[in-house]
Amino acid sequence: MATNPYVKFTKTQNVGYIEFYNPPHNALPLQMLNELSATITQAGEDDDVHVLVLKSGGDRTFCAGASLKDLAAISTIDEGKTFFMGFANVINALRNNPKIIIGSVQGKAVGGGVGLAAAVDVCFASEFASIKLSELSIGIGPFVIEPALKRKLGLSVVSQLTLNPQTFFSAKWAREKGLFAAIFESNNELNTQVSNLANQLASCNPKALAEFKKIQWEGTDHWEELLAKRAKISGELALSSFTKTQLKKFIKS
Repeated sequence: MATNPYVKFTKTQNVGYIEFYNPPHNALPLQMLNELSATITQAGEDDDVHVLVLKSGGDRTFCAGASLKDLAAISTIDEGKTFFMGFANVINALRNNPKIIIGSVQGKAVGGGVGLAAAVDVCFASEFASIKLSELSIGIGPFVIEPALKRKLGLSVVSQLTLNPQTFFSAKWAREKGLFAAIFESNNELNTQVSNLANQLASCNPKALAEFKKIQWEGTDHWEELLAKRAKISGELALSSFTKTQLKKFIKS
């Protein structure tokens, strides 16, 4: 298993695989978020790729959200907005990408990780993929990812997740609510099923897939501005004394 962080893009026939990894829990610093959004955009411009798969390395956690150390280092409102624009840009890159994107969630997803699962076009998971929105517990909220969550899950479910910031909800629960299309008993089975679907879709007319994606994302053209506003709110909250105190506790634990 690799020990160094990476974002990589590989191709197998007409399927592109985008994988990110940052041990031990795949929490993403701003630099990796920027690299991830750029990789997603570039993959969407590759005419040899008909379908994309988004996944992470390791077998413990799909994504623990943003790096808490980076969050704790924020000292100005501009720095805060820039930091939270990391996930905003990734979500918009997924949304604007002309290719159908399949998510493969092999482990726990926290905060922004849940946002990534909601922002792909269809998402599969292992039974180990429990989810949690922990933002309120550190003094911020899931504001940047909320539009993607609400689009996929609905307002009531997003409220339930957000207002239980210390609770992990099971992969089965997430499937019942619509976040996951299916869950599998093992990561091997997950990988096989994701690969099978990707290969199947890659044999379809790319133009038809692109038109279907446009229809699926109708009504989200304002997200560039919306997510920037949400990033500013989060950035301001990151400077609060409550958040600074909570982050110290979380980082020490």
